[in-house]
Amino acid sequence: MRDNDLKKLLEKMTLKEKISQLIQLTPHFFKGSGKITGPLASLNIDEGVVSNSGSVLGASGASEIVNIQKKFLEENRLGIPLLFMADIIHGYKTIFPVPLAIGCSWDLKLAEKSAEIAAKEASAAGIHVTFSPMVDLVRDPRWGRVMESTGEDPYLNSEFAKAFTRGYQGSDLSEDVSRLAACVKHFAGYGAVEGGRDYNTVDMSELQLREYYLPSYKAAIDEGAEMVMTSFNTVAGVPSTGNEWLMKDVLRDEWGFEGVVISDWGAVKELIPHGVAKDEKEAAYKAILVGVDIEMMTSTYVQHLEELVKENKIKESIINDAVLRILRLKNKLGLFERPYRGANEVLEKQVLLCQQHRNEARNLATKSTVLLKNTGVLPLKITQKVALIGPFAENRDILGPWSWLGSKDDVVTLGEGLKTKAHDSFLFIAKGCDIEDSTEEEWIQAKQAIKQADVIVLALGENSDMSGEAGSRGNIKLPDAQLQLIKKVKQYKKPIVVILFNGRPLDLHGVIENADAILEAWFPGTEGGNALADLLYGDENPSGKLTMSFPYSAGQIPVYYNCFNTGRPKDVQDAQERYVSQYLDIPNEPLFPFGYGLSYTTFQYTDAKLSKVNFTTNETLAVSVRVTNTGAMSGEEIVQLYIRDIIGDVARPLKELKGFKKVFLNPGESKIVTFEITEKHLKYHHQNLNFKSDSGDFIAFIGPNSKDLIALPFRFEK
Repeated sequence: MRDNDLKKLLEKMTLKEKISQLIQLTPHFFKGSGKITGPLASLNIDEGVVSNSGSVLGASGASEIVNIQKKFLEENRLGIPLLFMADIIHGYKTIFPVPLAIGCSWDLKLAEKSAEIAAKEASAAGIHVTFSPMVDLVRDPRWGRVMESTGEDPYLNSEFAKAFTRGYQGSDLSEDVSRLAACVKHFAGYGAVEGGRDYNTVDMSELQLREYYLPSYKAAIDEGAEMVMTSFNTVAGVPSTGNEWLMKDVLRDEWGFEGVVISDWGAVKELIPHGVAKDEKEAAYKAILVGVDIEMMTSTYVQHLEELVKENKIKESIINDAVLRILRLKNKLGLFERPYRGANEVLEKQVLLCQQHRNEARNLATKSTVLLKNTGVLPLKITQKVALIGPFAENRDILGPWSWLGSKDDVVTLGEGLKTKAHDSFLFIAKGCDIEDSTEEEWIQAKQAIKQADVIVLALGENSDMSGEAGSRGNIKLPDAQLQLIKKVKQYKKPIVVILFNGRPLDLHGVIENADAILEAWFPGTEGGNALADLLYGDENPSGKLTMSFPYSAGQIPVYYNCFNTGRPKDVQDAQERYVSQYLDIPNEPLFPFGYGLSYTTFQYTDAKLSKVNFTTNETLAVSVRVTNTGAMSGEEIVQLYIRDIIGDVARPLKELKGFKKVFLNPGESKIVTFEITEKHLKYHHQNLNFKSDSGDFIAFIGPNSKDLIALPFRFEK
């Protein structure tokens, strides 16, 4: 349908029909059976609103969606089809590792592939839009939703934002019905909620917002993301859903975004408890004025927009613009010609959880796992007798809190994975304790397994409800029952391997000092057990590296690698100095820094050099290093490039990630890894918020993580 045809269709719509396009409802209102999350309020809407509404949240399955769409079109006067949207965060039926884990793979191609597979499965089930990627920058692991992000770095988050968007949308949504429209969220700054408490206040300078938090949203939009979701939080004292500067000045005018903006669940009505709207009418007024096109699961628009137009408080043209953006998205998806776009029960049965998709999930789970510690106990030998102990030994709750339609019945547990490697007579499994409590009987069974074993694998972590939305925690240690289990097991003086299943970086006190090896598995998804078995027995070599720092303790939070220096920095050469920026009882540094991750082999960095020590605008500076596999096993290393701007118009971070490359090396093999630095890598936001570079001195750092780096000074002249 041509754009002029859409405008003619808009002219045929009554004001009530237009306003109804702006509400999103769950399948409940269409007599569907979709799963509903969040506080379902009484919407006080009639059948006329339902029969003219614009979109559906949370319907699933080709049969259900076709039935809803068919019945809807029979009743809709102008034959305008529904949009079906859902939270496809890290897989539809085949569940991949949580996004924070995917970030730790540092593998953009695999991330894109995971989104492509999620789109293929979800589109066959009839879904058109996914509320993903979530690109919020995160620095506080108390916040449960860090598991939805790819970490604490704006550059890396931006690269993943683009990769996920490409994977979901492909190159042509109108022609490729196996793709989904992507909705980037949560705009903006949601990852900086105070105290790590969900739905809480965000307050920061515009400079910090632009320098660290906005880049990943813009990256997704520049990659073509069709939708943007508002965040629950305030920005500069104004909730995003009613924030004119954020939604109009930045998103629409500065960035040129012409797509659809949707509120998060109930966020329009929440302008009232935020204290910026006295009632639903004012909430509707403020949200529509700033360009929120779709109101999710509250009804302030359908209750009050018509009245506001009649009172000349808002122009009908504002509503027309919002409706036209929605119609254009429906047209881009081809819904006017194919209202049942993609929905195919036969294809659905073929692609959902097919072996190819499982294989990809297994591969990504392998690449996402981070080896945090290893004193030589890993990899396990097939001749070793293994006691698999812990609440996650045979636990199917390893999909994560945002797996939606993922089924625990489809999960490969850790125990099932190990059984494919170890002979029955060499593997002894016992629970030992539950996630948050224990019984004497559980410990008795664990003791019997331990006594027969050469090595103990402890499967520990959080259940899925302990992270995700509304999953904030003040104490981010493992539950006491599990810490007590470690102490009991330690008494047997046998090697201990800990595998962690969790949605956030943890305070690992009680674990780090007692374990001989630690594998951070996160929530690894459907094929988690197989992937971990591959790693434990050395069929695969760990290559994941952290994209979010692990704190030494919660008292450091937020702790992140790209921090500023201070006027009184702590000098490790003068440890007795009191009047410096430090804690008296804990170190300043995290337990494990950004970019950190071990391998079963070792890598040596030598011959680091610059192509020149001075360069200017329009020139390129090459940074190279020789990386050698000095161990006995083939492995993949993630080589990282950081830059420090020594003197800036504003304080500059101690280092910033500017590039990374993955290199696979056989034992004894060396490769030269080269990066190119140009002026764009040196630009930043100044006091006046201009984004530009300065002449001056810099340091390029190259190495395996944000701490262990080789420094190479250079100078840039404009």
